[in-house]
Amino acid sequence: MPRFPLHPASGTGVYTQWHDKVIRLARYGCANRPFFHIVIMNPKVEQRKPPIEQLGTYDPSPNQFNEKLVSLNTERLLFWLGQKNVTVSENVEELLGLSGFLPIHPRTFIKAWRSRRKNDEEAAKAKLEEEQKAQEQTN
Repeated sequence: MPRFPLHPASGTGVYTQWHDKVIRLARYGCANRPFFHIVIMNPKVEQRKPPIEQLGTYDPSPNQFNEKLVSLNTERLLFWLGQKNVTVSENVEELLGLSGFLPIHPRTFIKAWRSRRKNDEEAAKAKLEEEQKAQEQTN
């Protein structure tokens, strides 16, 4: 890879106005410890090329407080979202919806409904088991 004056993750700053751009996640980190940069890239360009600009980071691994961390450069994000020829990937759209930057993505609601239903089923199952144990003890 050629030497750049900046780290490739920070972006080269070189872009052409007439091509479409996409805001997406670029995976960094180790094999079992992923870390993502929210970057703007040309969608047709080989993914090994450096991004145009880094707009934020996303750490999907929960920290000691069970939080997944996202940091955004809101000024640059507003600039790029204001461009006519920029699309946002679904994963980034979901993150921006959770952060309040965009409307909440429908997939977020689906995940919440499914997890709520799963928790309700587990609670009902645990309650049924407790009732069965109580009946066995009284017999």
